[in-house]
Amino acid sequence: MVIGLLAGMLSGLIGIGGGIVMVPLLLLLGFSQYQAQGTSLAVLVVPVTAAAVFNYYKEGYIDWRNAAIIAVFFVIGGYFGSKLAINIDEKMLKKVFGVVLLVVAGKMILGK
Repeated sequence: MVIGLLAGMLSGLIGIGGGIVMVPLLLLLGFSQYQAQGTSLAVLVVPVTAAAVFNYYKEGYIDWRNAAIIAVFFVIGGYFGSKLAINIDEKMLKKVFGVVLLVVAGKMILGK
């Protein structure tokens, strides 16, 4: 419940949730990298962000055309990315995940 609440709040607040919040917390709870990623993605199957989207929509902050284009390619990319992930050794997958988090953090902190 806490992971869901935290991920939801951060998703609505700054647009993050699954990969940056839920996966690391699930790893801390003892999930394997595969289980954490799969569980995080499963949360997104239902419209978990609908309430947050509605608030942004009311304020005019959604570009529906680009959202639709990104969503279509997200589905395609998600399919092929998951096929790749389940065929990578878990230790290597954790390293890739960690590097991505560091790159994102560095970019956010340094503003570049």
